Amino acid sequence: MVQRYGLDIAGGAEYHCRLVAEHLSRHAQVEVFTTCALDYVTWANHFPEGTETLNGLPVHRFRVKRPRDTVRFARASREVFGARRGEREELAWLEEEGPFSPRLVREVERRRAEFDRWIFFSYRYYTTYHGLRAAADRALLVPTAEDDGVYDLEIFRPLFKAPRAIVWNSVEEKAMIEAATGCAGVPGDVVGVGSALPERLDPAAFRASSGLEGPFVLYVGRIDENKGCRELFGHFRRYREETGSQLRLALVGKAVLPIPADPGIVHLGFLPDAGKWNALAACEALMMPSRYESLSMVTLEAWWAERPVLANAKCAVLRGQCQRSNAGLYYSSYDEFRESLALLEADATLRATLGRNGRRYFDTHYAWDVVERKYLALLDEPTKGSVA
Repeated sequence: MVQRYGLDIAGGAEYHCRLVAEHLSRHAQVEVFTTCALDYVTWANHFPEGTETLNGLPVHRFRVKRPRDTVRFARASREVFGARRGEREELAWLEEEGPFSPRLVREVERRRAEFDRWIFFSYRYYTTYHGLRAAADRALLVPTAEDDGVYDLEIFRPLFKAPRAIVWNSVEEKAMIEAATGCAGVPGDVVGVGSALPERLDPAAFRASSGLEGPFVLYVGRIDENKGCRELFGHFRRYREETGSQLRLALVGKAVLPIPADPGIVHLGFLPDAGKWNALAACEALMMPSRYESLSMVTLEAWWAERPVLANAKCAVLRGQCQRSNAGLYYSSYDEFRESLALLEADATLRATLGRNGRRYFDTHYAWDVVERKYLALLDEPTKGSVA
């Protein structure tokens, strides 16, 4: 069960969910429960209600009763995170967070016993909170929790203790949530997710289609302030000005933040999977400026493509992944950004060594046989009692 689901949702927990669902279908009968929403900001109904088949899986969609009112949601957020109100106010905030689909929750309640296991993705949404409570005795939770403080609301403390097992994205996520909620007694494992890997990489095809010549670094994802893109733009432009570097920054993804008019920054828009992979193969390094990640699939993909990563050290998950893999550098200030990027730009041997380390790390921890084996072990956890 996930808040939105579709072949055209290219990243985040929803893409994570789809990959896991499709791979687990090799071992079990899998069905997907979700809403009719496509847009994660408004949760406006987009897909028709009912059941369709996507990549061989039945997908059951339920309408969002009330799309998110962004003004009302912002007011509820200020009240809850500013004044630390009680359970009633937090539940009201959760309803505004959405997607508000009581029919989907009722369907989980009605069909709870028809399925041996329910896997819920992303703890913070209305559908996960109420759906998991309805099926806790046979539920796994994949929190996809970021260090944004939402997990610290009182309503979530019992939620993390309710499922039969928790599927963590990283050791940092696990430590953060266990410290905040006291859920260390719940069985679980650090699993993460694999990727839809290409049959081949073709950097020359990317350069021909994009017109990009010369060395460049790459950003892939939503171009958003919350993803650290504004700071990345500032750091990168300053780096070029101060060093005289001809390195360019290529952006792949939807822009919800104005992109500076700068010859060093090129926005390529949305690319199909093959184009994204070829861009990774052609770049000098992947830039990961986000402070809020529970895993970062594109970081893992860059490592599979044997490309180093330059990450925001203020994100504990990214910093930890770089340290464990020995496949990336990280920065917490502009000066550190400048020195790290200068090293990567100047030293091809360093880039190649980090890239090879990244590929070994991916193959060891995120190959699909590893991920599937961990999921299957957690699915066999003994049944827990239902949540009160």
